[in-house]
Amino acid sequence: MEGFDVLIVGGGPAGLGAALILGRCRRKVLVCDAGAPRNAPSRGVHGLLGHDGLPPTELLRRGREEARRYGVEIRDVEVCDVRRSGERFEAELRDGGKIEARKVILATGMLDVIPSIEGILEYYGRGVYHCPYCDGWENRDQPLGVLGPAHRAIKTALLLLRWSDDIIVFTHGPAALTDDDRRLLERYRIGLRECPITRLEGDGEELSRVVLEDCEVVPRRAIFLKTGEVPRSDLPTRLGCTVNGDGTTDAEFHGSTESEGVFVVGDASPRVQLVAVAQAEGAAAAVRINGILQEEDLALR
Repeated sequence: MEGFDVLIVGGGPAGLGAALILGRCRRKVLVCDAGAPRNAPSRGVHGLLGHDGLPPTELLRRGREEARRYGVEIRDVEVCDVRRSGERFEAELRDGGKIEARKVILATGMLDVIPSIEGILEYYGRGVYHCPYCDGWENRDQPLGVLGPAHRAIKTALLLLRWSDDIIVFTHGPAALTDDDRRLLERYRIGLRECPITRLEGDGEELSRVVLEDCEVVPRRAIFLKTGEVPRSDLPTRLGCTVNGDGTTDAEFHGSTESEGVFVVGDASPRVQLVAVAQAEGAAAAVRINGILQEEDLALR
């Protein structure tokens, strides 16, 4: 069975960020990536110093190229299972391969829960978003909407007032509003539509309106989803990590979990979900892991 110092599950910014540092530490590293990155539909990555606006696919292409420059091996394959075997880990890959690693980094990310509404997938990344910090600037001073349960959507609507003063909350059904919720909506002049959404419409490139079940047509340039997210992988649970109520895995900034030798970084960790933060978490985990491995190596001399 082929052995590695570190197995990294997930080849997004967090996983590649860790791989780059570990490669430069002359560690034997394998990155396994199943594809379909969360931000693939986006036109550009924002808030990443020196790369603002770069298409997500190009960012990952460059990241892979840089990691490989330092000897990192990258395979386009899903990791089906990871099991602890003594002081090491054994992993089974979808292509039938098996590998062994001293440490494991899980950079498996999250999946957005996307409602079954006509047009929502067509405009996902081109008018339908989940992160105001990633796409708020591009839609500044435009009519915006937030789709989701009232308690989540109102919080995001208040945040979006930083970019626009024309905000409507769409609850896609009856909203369980408190008196405080109603006061907030009234005070900040945030609209509310409880009628279910029939479809989203536009010109095929840009979103322009929301059509409701009662036939009302509401002009909107962008809709921000607050419909929830779920873990992309159950590997953290299987490896004994604690998964929080929101689906993230309990982990320190450098990725350490209560399961020794298992590190979780990126969107699956309980922190801000930004590309810049994901990459930083990956780098922090790499530094931590290299230090641990070095101590183990020196103890054997």
